[in-house]
Amino acid sequence: MTGERGTEPAVPRQSRIERSTKETRIVLHLNLDGTGASKVETGIPFFNHMLEAWAKHALMDLQVDAKGDLDVDLHHTVEDVGICLGKALREAVGDRKGIVRYGASFLPMDEALLHAAADISGRPYLVFNVPLQRARIGGFDLDLLKDFFRAVAVNAEITLHLNMHYGENLHHIAEATFKATGRALAEATRLNPRITGILSTKGTL
Repeated sequence: MTGERGTEPAVPRQSRIERSTKETRIVLHLNLDGTGASKVETGIPFFNHMLEAWAKHALMDLQVDAKGDLDVDLHHTVEDVGICLGKALREAVGDRKGIVRYGASFLPMDEALLHAAADISGRPYLVFNVPLQRARIGGFDLDLLKDFFRAVAVNAEITLHLNMHYGENLHHIAEATFKATGRALAEATRLNPRITGILSTKGTL
């Protein structure tokens, strides 16, 4: 059976990741072939909002229950959720057979324009040209977003390029980054019935 997102997978492309350390306790569930539904609780309202936007535009169902040492710092929770999301993506994609592999998205949000490009390559790499350093929104340090996306890329074993073309409003820039990444990954993980095996001239990734 085919649909607008490609072939229906033989088995559900879902994963459940648990991570427990002295700093955080996280349970994350991901469904690649969802509708964008989300239930996210990290204890960080702005971060919740960003993850919900990511899921909606990725058309992936996402559940996150994260408890961290927020009284110490937000960094542990943000990075560890990125680790879990990356592991969930890697596990749900499976052997990478039949996926489009590459995906990209330009995302305009009012005055801001962001671009995300992803390769489900098996080679972790992050390029992050989004100037959010030393800025805060609602008590959230925006420089944590680079750590988050690095954790996603490394643990998902993907190549991810995030570039801001222009923008002024920090909320617009941050939200567009999450939405663009979601849409790029939606394309990259999509199944295409014309692809047999792995989309690589090497035959492996």
